[in-house]
Amino acid sequence: MCPELQFDPSYVLIGGQWQAVAQHVTLTNPSDGSELTKIARAGEAEVDAAVQAAQSALDGAWGEFTAVERGRVLTRLGQLVLEHVDLLTELEALDVGKPITQARADAVALARYCEFYGGAADKVHGQSIPYLDGYTVYTMREPHGVTGHIVPWNYPMQIIGRSVGAALAMGNACVLKPAEDACLTALMFAYLAQKAGLPDGALNVVPGLGAEAGAALAGHPGVNHLSFTGSVETGAAVQQAAGRNVVPVTLELGGKSPQIVFDDADLDAALPFLVNAGLQNAGQTCSASSRILVHRSRLDEVCQQMAEAYRGKRIGIASSDPDIGPLINARQRDKVLGFLAQAGELPILAESTPDNDLPDGYYVPARLYGPVAPDHDLAQKEIFGPVQVIIPFDTEEEAVRIANGTDYGLVAGIWTRDGARQMRLAKKLKSGQVFINNYGAGGGVELPFGGIGKSGHGREKGFEALYGFSVLKTVAAYHG
Repeated sequence: MCPELQFDPSYVLIGGQWQAVAQHVTLTNPSDGSELTKIARAGEAEVDAAVQAAQSALDGAWGEFTAVERGRVLTRLGQLVLEHVDLLTELEALDVGKPITQARADAVALARYCEFYGGAADKVHGQSIPYLDGYTVYTMREPHGVTGHIVPWNYPMQIIGRSVGAALAMGNACVLKPAEDACLTALMFAYLAQKAGLPDGALNVVPGLGAEAGAALAGHPGVNHLSFTGSVETGAAVQQAAGRNVVPVTLELGGKSPQIVFDDADLDAALPFLVNAGLQNAGQTCSASSRILVHRSRLDEVCQQMAEAYRGKRIGIASSDPDIGPLINARQRDKVLGFLAQAGELPILAESTPDNDLPDGYYVPARLYGPVAPDHDLAQKEIFGPVQVIIPFDTEEEAVRIANGTDYGLVAGIWTRDGARQMRLAKKLKSGQVFINNYGAGGGVELPFGGIGKSGHGREKGFEALYGFSVLKTVAAYHG
């Protein structure tokens, strides 16, 4: 059952008021398949009311906040998140099936986003531009207005932090539509934002189905900017809906991210990153390292060591803090199992299987395949489960060609001691982020994040997110 909360999780938050709705969605605990609680099934009417409430906040109290005041609210919010980190951790573990350690790391990251954007709110500056005699020209950054945030189920807290946090820091008013499978920490975040002093309507939360609440938000004419994280297919639909209103969209859509292991790599340093970057959150991570490209001279060594690491991984219920928890729902489980069936005769190097005494949750085996051809579906399609493939290569040029040989371009990792090679590949890899002798950089609240190709466009995290949630205005004054 859901822990006791000081608000009703089956309500929406609109204009600072928790409100009942006519229909609801049942949340399921992925660890055991039991009913967790019910959340609101908001529709077009609730989304419209939330957008109007956000606009009223901009026209009222929230629009009068200075950048310093916005920063102070976010800083207080970050402190409240830290004070409630145990509850947020429990909610995320129950809701998403995320192991306790990983859920706690996400709660701490949410606080860090609030702290970062709280400190950055008054540090987004314009420029003066030398121009013609008799002119003074400068630029300034202003909020878009009402921003819509459609957040997925795999990392609710982190993605709320990096999108809503940045949008609020710039003075936008937000309408948040969390995924119907994972709403609890989004609602708790909104409750804490109220406690931090965020004015009514500056943040509104409308849980519901993507085809209903999500579609209504994406196509609403009162929304001035949209942020979406999710699948390529849904992202394209969101962009099309927003395009009818000529609304800019930030899209983060997923990846098929490689880590490239050269012959001179420090394998002892690389191994934890090679394995954990593919299995964290049961592989339900956009930046998951699902492809391991290995120089043929090190292939046997990497296969052996990764297989040994796989065999040591434990799959279990979230509350037992295993290495790998369940997938989010039956639909996702069946999708991943379909990929495993499709693998056919591919060599399985290792498999971690759930314990026999686990309850009836959404568990799948964690599998390591290799060697795998670079054009195989398992090496091309985003599986979004605990599955990795090892692909051999012989030359640097071949490694680059394989790494760039998918529709995605989100994250890449390079393992080599050769400094010149590091720089060459950093330039040649088609990826929004490139990590050299590391991968992920601890989440990197400060590091701009986003992709190219079908991984999306626009950037989140760091100051780039603040620029994305603002409009640049040029002022040219003629004074003779």
